[in-house]
Amino acid sequence: MSPKDFLLFIINSLVTNEGDVSIEQREDDLGTLLSLKVNKNDMGTIIGKDGKTINAIRTVLRVYGSKSDARVNLKVIEE
Repeated sequence: MSPKDFLLFIINSLVTNEGDVSIEQREDDLGTLLSLKVNKNDMGTIIGKDGKTINAIRTVLRVYGSKSDARVNLKVIEE
């Protein structure tokens, strides 16, 4: 399972508008960058109170990447 698929699984279990979830994956020298876009109504759910949910998701992605000696970063794009 790729980091993108793993993130999609996590995000789809949290949001109500699954059709509006978009994830772009870019590889570079520093590792993998995942850019996440969700419906603005789901943004609060993804970020969570005081950013706790998004920080937990980032931590899980870092652990996932460390299993394969890869760095995985997450960027949330607000529209």
